[in-house]
Amino acid sequence: MAESMKGLHRTHRCAELGTGNIGETVTVMGWVQKSRNKGGIIFVDLRDRSGLLQLIFEEADCGAEHFAKGEKLRSEFVIAAVGKVEARSGAVNPNLATGEIEVRVSMVRILSEAQTPPFPIEADSRTKEEMRLKYRFLDLRRPDIQSKLMLRSQVATKVRAVLAEEGFLEIETPILIKSTPEGARDYLVPSRVHHGKFYALPQSPQLFKQLLMCSGYDRYFQIAKCFRDEDLRADRQPEFTQIDMEMSFVDVDDVIEVNERLLQKVFQDAIGLDIPLPIPRMTWQEAMDRYGSDKPDTRFGMELKDVSETVKGCGFGVFTGALEQGGSVRGINAKGQGALPRKKIDALVEFAKGFGAKGLAYAAIQQDGSIKSSFAKFMTEEQMKALTEAMEGEPGDLLLFAADRNKVVWDVLGNLRLEIARNLELFDKEQFNFLWVTEFPLLEWSEEQERFVAMHHPFTMPMEEDLPKLDSDPGAVRAKAYDIVLNGTELGGGSVRIFQGDIQEKMFEVLGFTKEQAQERFGFLLDAFRYGVPPHAGLAYGFDRLMMLMTGAESIREVIAFPKVKDASDLMSNAPDVVDQVQIQELGIAIAADEES
Repeated sequence: MAESMKGLHRTHRCAELGTGNIGETVTVMGWVQKSRNKGGIIFVDLRDRSGLLQLIFEEADCGAEHFAKGEKLRSEFVIAAVGKVEARSGAVNPNLATGEIEVRVSMVRILSEAQTPPFPIEADSRTKEEMRLKYRFLDLRRPDIQSKLMLRSQVATKVRAVLAEEGFLEIETPILIKSTPEGARDYLVPSRVHHGKFYALPQSPQLFKQLLMCSGYDRYFQIAKCFRDEDLRADRQPEFTQIDMEMSFVDVDDVIEVNERLLQKVFQDAIGLDIPLPIPRMTWQEAMDRYGSDKPDTRFGMELKDVSETVKGCGFGVFTGALEQGGSVRGINAKGQGALPRKKIDALVEFAKGFGAKGLAYAAIQQDGSIKSSFAKFMTEEQMKALTEAMEGEPGDLLLFAADRNKVVWDVLGNLRLEIARNLELFDKEQFNFLWVTEFPLLEWSEEQERFVAMHHPFTMPMEEDLPKLDSDPGAVRAKAYDIVLNGTELGGGSVRIFQGDIQEKMFEVLGFTKEQAQERFGFLLDAFRYGVPPHAGLAYGFDRLMMLMTGAESIREVIAFPKVKDASDLMSNAPDVVDQVQIQELGIAIAADEES
């Protein structure tokens, strides 16, 4: 039978007690982790978000009534206990913050009884994730999940404090906004009042934070909820959180310097990591050429090498064909892997095909200097020697090559490099390598839409020296855009924004917007720009990704209280779900019949 608090007040959380409290009478409350009845004496591990505390029940101390209650205690019962802090009567537990003490109970109240949970409430659970997410309210009791979410709270608090010191104002922007379909799909919300019209949920606060700069707020930030209707993966969710900011009267260096100070203070305060400043910078072109990725993991080498000139005119048609089509031939050197079994090499070939490769050429240098290769028969001995030297190949090395359009070659070798590093454990999981990637392409060609699209968004400022290329060679224009990368994951990104009307008009023209279309989609921002707009720039972090990396979690689902699964559903609440027909009718919409039903 559950009891009420009856005027009891908790004096301490479980793990707040220590040897300094010995002799004190305390009141603690929480969940029973486990109970052990040793006949005449009962040991109970009590758990709250701070940790575990051992309670000890003896009838001589608490009386028959409270001892009987102690005998009833089971896993996940919620209790309040009053007792005296003592030094441990048994062996000290060095793995527990409270391992030197216990509380001798004089009175206990059972505040809530509990059914046996469907899985153990313990750290590093082996229970399948689907089961844990179905009972997320129980999963959230696990100490490893709680520690991650508590760190997330601390980081949010620190971010607010640091940005306030830097002169930023925290301002909220709307959740129900106008749809501007340029990028990922919007989540749409039908309007009951305006039949046939829809709000969109924001993919980011982009337009509104630029408006705040137009309105003179100078430095804005927000820990903002954002939404994207796109396919999920380990580091994506349909709703996610950004640490979003915008600054006026700044250029690239100003934004980077503020954010370096922010990162240094947050990581030092949260996990004791000292980030040396300045953080290294690398242009997008250099990152792609060296690592095949615009978010390179620099914790290990195995960099790409362009051997196009070396193999030019060789007898291997795969190489020469790629060069004739305007592509390139590049390779990576897996040091010491020359003896890799053919089966594993074939597995790497299949892996490469998953990223667009038609195949993968390889050359395994044997310890005696001879070469086992998939293409050596098409090359002269001198050509193979030149290629090996260009790759800095030595006996025992495995050389892997891709030949295709640059985009494919980068994608294949960039991902292959990571796969080999994972398999061989080439990087230290405790290492944090930060990197700024700068000077991204402003535009990328969309085969699907047969036009240039903005790599970031239509308001990104081109590099001033590249402005003439907007007419002659749009694909070669670099942007004043920058990403902050940590261990091969993009933590955040941003850009200097266009604030001059003529450049913005040119940008819309290159993107294929008419003036009418631009006004229809972005009119309220363009109108604001007519009334005096300062130069401005910004950046946004993926807060969930940041916490995933900071805590060493495998997925962002581990650092979000109530995450969705891969099909964007919530296994616990069963969202999304059907709604009453009355609600549908009020919205003035109809649901098309499913053809398969």
